[in-house]
Amino acid sequence: MFWWAHFRKTKAGIKLHTLFDINTQIPVFIHITEANVHDVNAMDIINYEPFAYYIFDRAYVDYLRLYQITKSTAYFVVRAKSNLKFKRMYSKKTDKSTGVIYDQTGKIDGFYTSKDYPEKIRKVKFFDAENNKMLIFLTNNFDLSAGQIALLYKQRWQIELFFKWIKQHLKVKTFWGTKENAVRIQINIAIITYCLVSIIAKDLKINRSIYEILQILSASLLDKTPVNELLMKSDYNNVNELDSNQLVFNLF
Repeated sequence: MFWWAHFRKTKAGIKLHTLFDINTQIPVFIHITEANVHDVNAMDIINYEPFAYYIFDRAYVDYLRLYQITKSTAYFVVRAKSNLKFKRMYSKKTDKSTGVIYDQTGKIDGFYTSKDYPEKIRKVKFFDAENNKMLIFLTNNFDLSAGQIALLYKQRWQIELFFKWIKQHLKVKTFWGTKENAVRIQINIAIITYCLVSIIAKDLKINRSIYEILQILSASLLDKTPVNELLMKSDYNNVNELDSNQLVFNLF
């Protein structure tokens, strides 16, 4: 099972931290904090599952907290910060044509950081040809190939799509109120809606996108047709979304 963590700042001065399950495409952990709370604090309330993979952006680099993941027999992949101090012990052979520049094993260097993470750690440098970008990852997994480590981090962008979907289709881009409680309520409603629609799609094995299902349901609030029949028999071809946010579609 793989998990991804990320955060988003909102206009109301708060942060939304999300743990996202890439397998189910459902957020399994939501934590809202004030904007001045450091990102790594959200890691303290995550219940790490053994042998799960947690993928973090470099905003979450905190060696003491990363070591807690290792002690929980879970795995992490995190993008390293530019000021990383690393003492190499040995390297693996790599094929640079795959984008892997080097694959090293060593220890975090530095008086305090070495105490925070005292065990060996793996450092992978990867060139992302698609975006013309050089990336450096740290991980406590020594079994996967360096290419697989890079691929895991690439999958972290699934959560970017999740936030984009939330903003575009659940209207969180515009808040009803600016006070913290109003923003929290709207965010929670959006997340709950997304999760319910995802569960419906999975349980009923509906071969439609979350957006399609949500739009069909929103246009059928007073329809007494069973949900599974409604979703299975709705002709979603040539659907037009009107300015009133109502949909035009035909039933068989």
